Amino acid sequence: MMKTPLCPWMKRMNSVIPRRNLLLSLIAFVACALLLAAPLTALAQKNVPRERIVEGKVVNKDGGPISGAVVYLKDSRSNGVKTYIADEDGHFRFGALSQDTDYELWAESNTVRSKSRQISSFDNENKFYFVLKVNAAKPASLDSPSVSSTGLPPQP
Repeated sequence: MMKTPLCPWMKRMNSVIPRRNLLLSLIAFVACALLLAAPLTALAQKNVPRERIVEGKVVNKDGGPISGAVVYLKDSRSNGVKTYIADEDGHFRFGALSQDTDYELWAESNTVRSKSRQISSFDNENKFYFVLKVNAAKPASLDSPSVSSTGLPPQP
C-alpha cells in the first residue's frame, strides 16, 4: 500500500492538533491539582499544634491591680506547678502550654487565694485571658497596733 503524501497544510494540522491537546491536558491537570491541594493544605494547618498562652491580671476586690501576687498554673498530668509573679500592673503570662493537658490557675496575695480557673484540653482556644480576683484585706499598719497589750482590740 502506497502512502499518499500530505499537502503542506495537512502536515501543519497534524502537528498543531496534538500540541493543542497536550496543552489543554496540561492546563486541566494543573487546575485539578490546585483544587485538590487547597483543602489538603487547610486540613494540614488545622492539625499543626499551636502554642497555647494564658495571660491575665490579678486584681483586688475593688478591681485595682495587685503587683507582686503569685500566680500558679498546675499541670493536671504531672501535677507540676509553674509560678509567675505579677508585674506592677498585676499582669501575668504563661506560654508554651500543651494542647492535650488540663490546667488549673489561681493567684495568691498575702496568703489569700483567688478562685481557681480551669483550662480544658477540649477547649479549642489557644489564647486565654483571666482576671483573678483576690479579696485580700488591707495590710496591717505598722503605725498602730492591731492588738493592745491586754490582748483586746485597741479602743478608738
